[in-house]
Amino acid sequence: MDIALLEGDITVQRVDVIVNAANSSLLGGGGVDGAIHRKGGPEILADTRRLRAAKYGRGLPVGQAVATTAGRLPARWVVHTVGPVFSAGEDRSELLRSCYANSLRVADELGAESIAFPLISAGIYRWPVADAVRQALGVIRAAEPRHLRTATLVLFGADTAATAREAAAQ
Repeated sequence: MDIALLEGDITVQRVDVIVNAANSSLLGGGGVDGAIHRKGGPEILADTRRLRAAKYGRGLPVGQAVATTAGRLPARWVVHTVGPVFSAGEDRSELLRSCYANSLRVADELGAESIAFPLISAGIYRWPVADAVRQALGVIRAAEPRHLRTATLVLFGADTAATAREAAAQ
């Protein structure tokens, strides 16, 4: 699978799947989650409400992933995943890796050929950017999907992008 790091806005990526760093409610929020819901429109919210009613009444567990329509986004689907909050006292890196692995699995099951990820948990959940990049790339590089051909890690902001490129080069 070809992997790219790109500074930009995930909501404008022309890919089959855009990954949403969702909150467990699946009903929108701040950051990436809010931007995806705002730009994707009410179709995404309608899908997530159906998922909540049918299967995720208590919310989507951390590390899991589920797909919905992409609504008005330039993608076919949105795969929602809930990242862990960073903790200096507890290693939650396996949960973070699960976000990427489960998102890749769901996208591949959909038959997607291209996927764009935000840097999961590196915003409000305070995961250190360099480590978040290493965790993401480790999972993506090890993946052996049947359909996926390209994965893009979309980095928000020049500082995040610079740190990510340094981490990726190590």
